[in-house]
Amino acid sequence: MIQHAASTSRIAIPTLTTPRFVMRPLRRTDAAALLPTLGEEAQCRYLSRAAFTSQEELWNWLADPDWNGRTWIAEDADGTVVGRFVAVPDEEEGVEEIGYITCAEWQGVGVARECSAALIANLFDTEGARRLVAEVDIENLPSVRLLERLGFARTALHPAHEETHKGVCDIAFYALDRDRYRAERELDTHD
Repeated sequence: MIQHAASTSRIAIPTLTTPRFVMRPLRRTDAAALLPTLGEEAQCRYLSRAAFTSQEELWNWLADPDWNGRTWIAEDADGTVVGRFVAVPDEEEGVEEIGYITCAEWQGVGVARECSAALIANLFDTEGARRLVAEVDIENLPSVRLLERLGFARTALHPAHEETHKGVCDIAFYALDRDRYRAERELDTHD
């Protein structure tokens, strides 16, 4: 589970586009747009921390200068924030951990899949990552299904791996290798 959500990495954050959304770097005003979701306990159930209580607290977490990841904020054509997507470099060269959260009112309409697919394509095709990983609480079934739909395979299951605000969690580790991603994409274009 990704611990923070800042965008202070030294690697540039390119703007990414999908058929319905633009994914851009984090702005201070995004804290206000994300707070209705990240301020609800139910929405934060699978985060490593409890819900945020103020825009300032959320901004301090989003803009944590000690975090080495990057944040993309997805917005629709009207500029409405619909989600947050992150990539965090792993200790191993060429490996990135991805994470995502869709704003509550946008859940269930394919935002996470569409924007995660754009992020994955960018990390593999433009930035040259060789492997992407993700950690997920096994109780978070929508996230498990999303990762599997995106082509990720479960590589490990660690019972009682992490203790968060909701208690001790069993964590599944998922991975997607660039070669497998490209091979599956090639198959999709021939179908």
